Amino acid sequence: MSRIHLLSPRLANQIAAGEVVERPASVIKELLENSLDAGADKIEVDVDQGGVKLMRVRDNGSGIDKDDLALSLSRHATSKITSLDDLEAVNSLGFRGEALASISSVARLTLTSHTASQDSAWQVFAEGRDMSAQLQPAAHPVGTTVEVRDLFFNTPARRKFLRTEKTEFGHLEEVIKRLALSRMDVGFQLKHNSKVIHNLRPASQQVAQEKRVASVCGPSFMQQAVHIEMEAPGLRLWGWVGLPTFSRSQADLQYFFVNGRVVRDKLVSHAVRQAYRDVLYHGRHPAFVLYLELDAATVDVNVHPTKHEVRFRDGRLVHDFIFRSLHKALADVRPEVPTGGGLGELGIAPVTQPAQGIGGGVFAGQNQLAIAPSNNTVGSDNTGGFANMGGYRPQMSASPEQLQEQTQVYGSLHAPSESPAVQAEHIDPNTGEVIVPPLGFAVAQLHGIYILAENAQGLALVDMHAAHERIVYENMKTALQDQGVRAQPLLVPLSMAVSSREADHVESCQDAFEELGLLIDRAGNETLIVRQVPSVLQHADIEQLVRDVLADVVTYGTSDRIRAAHNELLGTMACHGAVRANRRLSVTEMNALLRDMERTERSGQCNHGRPTWTQLSLAELDKLFMRGQ
Repeated sequence: MSRIHLLSPRLANQIAAGEVVERPASVIKELLENSLDAGADKIEVDVDQGGVKLMRVRDNGSGIDKDDLALSLSRHATSKITSLDDLEAVNSLGFRGEALASISSVARLTLTSHTASQDSAWQVFAEGRDMSAQLQPAAHPVGTTVEVRDLFFNTPARRKFLRTEKTEFGHLEEVIKRLALSRMDVGFQLKHNSKVIHNLRPASQQVAQEKRVASVCGPSFMQQAVHIEMEAPGLRLWGWVGLPTFSRSQADLQYFFVNGRVVRDKLVSHAVRQAYRDVLYHGRHPAFVLYLELDAATVDVNVHPTKHEVRFRDGRLVHDFIFRSLHKALADVRPEVPTGGGLGELGIAPVTQPAQGIGGGVFAGQNQLAIAPSNNTVGSDNTGGFANMGGYRPQMSASPEQLQEQTQVYGSLHAPSESPAVQAEHIDPNTGEVIVPPLGFAVAQLHGIYILAENAQGLALVDMHAAHERIVYENMKTALQDQGVRAQPLLVPLSMAVSSREADHVESCQDAFEELGLLIDRAGNETLIVRQVPSVLQHADIEQLVRDVLADVVTYGTSDRIRAAHNELLGTMACHGAVRANRRLSVTEMNALLRDMERTERSGQCNHGRPTWTQLSLAELDKLFMRGQ
């Protein structure tokens, strides 16, 4: 080993560049964050050859004083923090003071800036091989332009790791998309090889924001997304979540922002996966654009050089808030009547509001469907309608075996007598017109599998087995929640070897484990004794279940493994208990199923994530037959 010595400024910057500057996209991210921190509301980005040849970022922010220009290219030089208190409550995107120094060490950098208090602009230039900055006057409006040329010109080994121009530009464009979503109030323009790729105007109203999201994520996302806005003490979550039917094969359409900073956090990802668990098809990924706002002092952004990761002071609180908010938003998605409006020229459907009846519609003054009044009132209670026909009513006070027997009652549905009258609750007492419910009224059953229903928008097609499966499943979950978790003592207690950290968590969180139906004692520094488990899981792999629960509690502060196992069992029972294909239903039974769908949570998907119904509008039907062309 040689003697200890100080690194040269040039070598130190190049080492730092290895953490900060990975590719052209890394440079653009740092420069755009500086522009946003400077208060810019208009940013223009020009790149050539995927950014390897040229990257130019121009903004109308506050600018940099002449005396600070040369200093800005030094390591650990920043205007954003001055003390430890500032670091513990960072409100800016950049704060380390390493970006410009790192970039200038591996590229040719020119920085031109003009502040409102100066008579003229000034420019500073630096190259990787020579860290001394050259200052000279320049012509420039108020704001800053940073020009970066020949990235990695002095480190050819790193340049070899760059990909094709198309690939590098794709990464660079993704950075701009993320920042454009994070700051709706800022206009962004991107040019590649002198061609305009994006020109995004500032968006302050929700309709304009939805246009920006549609331009970044695609119109199809906004067509199948739900706008949410939830608040709790010190927390606010808002944005758009894609419907479960709009899922992806990869997690490539997921944007999450914490106080305006785009992050990739495992705690957030876990909360989102939990919320979608009951409604997402196996192996698919949800799509979302979400914004979390909280006190800056409760989140640490100084945990990674690229600032992509954060650490929450109370991770469990944040996790539960995100999960509950998304879980409620997805539960409220059910067949509803659109309220009009929307996104104009984009042709994007509006976000649906809580279901409301509409007067008149396609049934007003027309021949009414032959729908018989049922002896089973289709009211607002959760036990009426289709789920109550044939004498079936979910009773969760019974054992899982008895529950399965109860669900089998669905196989012997009894159709009430038919008459050509519309049920009274669908008739407006003032006008006598029929009020069309969201899914309309059944007109036929196709091949014993699908229900065809006429509604105000056109034709609704329902997979009766999938829809009924969701209804049964939700009723079972509600009843189980009211009953609570039943526990079963183990005849022979199970001894487990764990880490001391896991044993500490068990000892400090006994109440939480008992709520899950688990009674676990600590028998040594690294030994646990499992004495009691949920009764419905007594034949499961107890040791693996407890280890999974422990892993969740240690990582996220909570666990839903027990609930997931319960729900999986209920889902299997609901699948077997739901009405089967080729089961002929009367019109009354079909309409009762439609009404149950309209008031059942998550009724848009079955327990396996498959869609339960789809809509064909009159315009789509006309197009099939070339009407009006």
